[in-house]
Amino acid sequence: MLGFSIFPEVSGMPHTEREELTPKENNQLLLPGGHPPMWNHMDSIGPIGLPHREGVPGCSQEGLPYPSNSSELVLECLQQFKVTGTQLQQIQARLLGSMEQALGGQASPASAVRMLPTYVGSIPHGTEQGDFVVLELGATGASLRVLWVTLMGTGGHRMEPRSQEFVIPPEVMLGPGQQLFDFAAHCLSEFLDALPVGKQGLQLGFSFSFPCHQTGLDRSTLISWTKGFRCSGVEGHDVVQLLRDAIKRHGAYNIDVVAVVNDTVGTMMGCEPGVGPCEVGLVVDTGTNACYMEEARHVAVLDEDRGRVCVSVEWGSFGDDGVLGPMLTTFDHALDRESLNPGAQRFEKMIGGLYLGELVRLVLAHLAQQGVLFGGCTSPALLSRGSILLEHVAEMEDPWAGAARVHALLQDLGLNVGASDVELVQYVCAAVFTRAARLCAAALAAVLSRLQHSREQQILQIAVATGGRVFEQHPSFLSILQETVMLLTPECDVSFIPSVDGGGRGVAMVTAVAARLAAHRHLLEETLAPFQLNREQLAAVQAQMREAMVKGLRGEASSLRMLPTYVRATPDGSERGDFLALDLGGTNFRVLLVRVTAEGVKITNQIYSIPENVAQGSGQQLFDHIVDCIVDFQQKQGLSGQSLPLGFTFSFPCRQLGLDQGILLNWTKGFSASDCEGQDIVCLLREAIGRRQAVELNVVAIVNDTVGTMMSCGYEDPRCEVGLIVGTGTNACYMEELRNVAAVAGDSGHMCINMEWGAFGDDGSLGLLRTCFDASVDQASINPGKQSFEKMISGMYLGEIVRHILLHLTSLGVLFRGQQTQRLQTRDIFKTKFLSEIESDSLALRQVRAILEDLGLPLTSDDALMVLEVCQAVSQRAAQLCGAGVAAVVEKIRENRGLEELTVSIGVDGTLYKLHPHFSSLVAATVRELAPRCVVTFLQSEDGSGKGAALVTAVACRLAQMARV
Repeated sequence: MLGFSIFPEVSGMPHTEREELTPKENNQLLLPGGHPPMWNHMDSIGPIGLPHREGVPGCSQEGLPYPSNSSELVLECLQQFKVTGTQLQQIQARLLGSMEQALGGQASPASAVRMLPTYVGSIPHGTEQGDFVVLELGATGASLRVLWVTLMGTGGHRMEPRSQEFVIPPEVMLGPGQQLFDFAAHCLSEFLDALPVGKQGLQLGFSFSFPCHQTGLDRSTLISWTKGFRCSGVEGHDVVQLLRDAIKRHGAYNIDVVAVVNDTVGTMMGCEPGVGPCEVGLVVDTGTNACYMEEARHVAVLDEDRGRVCVSVEWGSFGDDGVLGPMLTTFDHALDRESLNPGAQRFEKMIGGLYLGELVRLVLAHLAQQGVLFGGCTSPALLSRGSILLEHVAEMEDPWAGAARVHALLQDLGLNVGASDVELVQYVCAAVFTRAARLCAAALAAVLSRLQHSREQQILQIAVATGGRVFEQHPSFLSILQETVMLLTPECDVSFIPSVDGGGRGVAMVTAVAARLAAHRHLLEETLAPFQLNREQLAAVQAQMREAMVKGLRGEASSLRMLPTYVRATPDGSERGDFLALDLGGTNFRVLLVRVTAEGVKITNQIYSIPENVAQGSGQQLFDHIVDCIVDFQQKQGLSGQSLPLGFTFSFPCRQLGLDQGILLNWTKGFSASDCEGQDIVCLLREAIGRRQAVELNVVAIVNDTVGTMMSCGYEDPRCEVGLIVGTGTNACYMEELRNVAAVAGDSGHMCINMEWGAFGDDGSLGLLRTCFDASVDQASINPGKQSFEKMISGMYLGEIVRHILLHLTSLGVLFRGQQTQRLQTRDIFKTKFLSEIESDSLALRQVRAILEDLGLPLTSDDALMVLEVCQAVSQRAAQLCGAGVAAVVEKIRENRGLEELTVSIGVDGTLYKLHPHFSSLVAATVRELAPRCVVTFLQSEDGSGKGAALVTAVACRLAQMARV
């Protein structure tokens, strides 16, 4: 990188304090022989950007070998090309503002820039392969190029493209549009005739380097011609269709135009793999433009909130609204007046290669007419537009051969070149090119600032692909650009990568990426199709659950146990008193004091741990520990000696024989205390109380967490008659008509039924919905063949289902470039909480990537999007199945009561339901669809397991008191 100092407003160093640095001190790029390029010191005198040459014999104090009046004329002339640091920062800020306005759809038709989506949504990841044809039009001025590009995928040796360039006659550039596209089709056929193509179908990428309005990867309408083209009947038309029509008219080959790409996008996509993601393209050729990968959610016209899309900035028109006025020289105005499009593309006319030679010519002609150059003489050639081209300027600036080339080129123009003219001509070239590079850098800095801001990164590490003849022919242009960008965006770590094949390979890469994405999309959709449940499938689940509910209630064989809980009523709001509650459902055990008053429920609680040796010791040891905790709590709350009614939330599978009788069926969650399974849990607790002297506790009820949830919400809403848990596991309970419960005597009143619906489908009724991924998760579980419904819904299993799908997609090459990682093969590494985080609307894609990269998954933006889709498919199916179950329950209640319409509330608890951003709404939507005659309100439970147990106890006490009365 060159080390010249930019103007003092940018460098922060007052001009008077700056010292001339030696090449070594200034870390400058040295030419052969150790000489610095003369443009390294363009700022060393500040005012106009000319080298200071004090002490050189024959030179004035200003450093020019001319009399003072001539020097003043030169200074005055080249002073116009000075761009200050403040002006560069203004360009950066104004261009950034224009970009953001245009992205948001707020820009007027006269906007400074057009932010045009290119519908390129992915950058290459190195696996692309195949043969592709590229047709380039407009990338190199008055020529057309056809390429045959072979991509070899990962590890394949690189195949150099075969190409042929065709000169476009002036009459074609300015004639009817059909003539231009027929010419392109003819060139295409001529090129392919020399290859062994045969009758195979060919995929073509069309590089069309003009401002277009793109509405799809293969649909692009020309906005306006630039670069000297002015074909009629093309502006406002789809150039892809015009090309297709021309190819069809020619009829020689079977060619599918897959993508239309401008040269800037092709430059970005042509970066060699291995340098890291290249997400910015910069072209300075005949014209100039940039593109970059923007977050799709920021592009208003797309109405898309996922992924990224390449946006073409079309910054050549920046300044057409007049903001560049103070920076425009008399020569810029003269060039603009003589151009094909006066008043348009003002920024491009200060930077693009089509114009830089012309600016130099105008300056030289002016200085000659002022008597400063060529003995005050001009020539017809010097006064002719287009006589000095980009390549001429690059040759004249060459530090070694430049002087000789200046002589030769100017003599070819019929000029008498004096000894002093050569260096001054080089100064003119350097002034014009330095300004162009700095203006371009300010615009690029706006793009980088946009990326750094939108991705919320403190330091943006980014690769910029550069292409175009200005970069290729004028090495100092990139050096000045780099230095200026570094000063304007110190928070960006930028690597500049020269493009390959002038963007031709990149256009092929766009085509190849489109083909890869289409193939991967098909495989992804095929994989996730079994998770997309339609209404008929969900209605079938609802019907099967209704049937299983009826069988279970009758005591017939069913995958639903339909266990009576002996809770006969929900709270009616009249409950009063102080109650104790116990909550045992894991390694932490809670004791609660619940005070129910007219003002509401007040809870005081304390958490006690259950040591592992206690959870896995003897039953007597476990229940003695529980009683010790209760006694400790009573003492701290001043309740010693009081016999308060107590409700026990016991979140393990039980068969209840009464409100205060629960037979433990089996331990779960890491408990294995001996002599408990098959025993009445309340009896074990009462025995432990008896062993502790001077303690009186009145155990009224044993409750599972689902019932507690229903009762907790029932206190707030008397219509709450259903409880639902969707967390690590899942279950539901509801108020059933006692007459339908065969296991309990009586025909009137209600009974809360614990459905234990996690086991629904264990009889094979869900077989048609189970995928191979469900089967893999089930086989690896601690209870294969059991809890089928739970394994498709609950938090313990969803992450594992996703992990198995990701493994499958990786094996197909759809994800992670087909590279298996050890982390992903580790069971339970993909937590269900990741689904909630990944699907969160508030998280940007970069945060999703961070979550996955923490798992050791080196992924692209495409991978992140696919992982998001996998998570969505799995969680949506879970929510829909849960909703189908709820629909079966509420429809059962409605039919039980012979109602046309049921209004009912459901109390819900569980981390999956509460924390997942979309689960609850999907459940509700499914219930509305499957149970349209039920008006269902979902209430999230607060402390259902503790508060609910106390309220079950409170209701039982109220009912007992009423019975005594």
